[in-house]
Amino acid sequence: MRTGLVIEDNENNMVLMTRLLEKAGYRTLWAPTGMQGAEMAIKQRPDFIILDIQLPDIDGMEVLRKIRTSEIGNTIPVIAVTSFAMAGDKERLLAAGCDEYIEKPIDPRRVISQLKRVIGEIP
Repeated sequence: MRTGLVIEDNENNMVLMTRLLEKAGYRTLWAPTGMQGAEMAIKQRPDFIILDIQLPDIDGMEVLRKIRTSEIGNTIPVIAVTSFAMAGDKERLLAAGCDEYIEKPIDPRRVISQLKRVIGEIP
């Protein structure tokens, strides 16, 4: 069973995302802050990461930078999730090293299909 790390400070969003993932057959880990998320990603090495961009301590871009410059580098797919989508955000996050970008509010069916495509479960 593949494991996903959800880095999300909002408990309601975290519950929604982890339930979606678990219903789709994934095991989940959760980190409520960017620093905890970066540390867990490096230590736990999940199969994929769902990364909220607006976090209380460090933002998602900094979390992404910490992950991508660590020993795990680009080996773990990262899907950015944000509710404050501005023009150019998607391009900026993809250029920074995210593998996919999802705007909130999320569409549950779309999230799982995007995830499966990113981690290679569907073409």
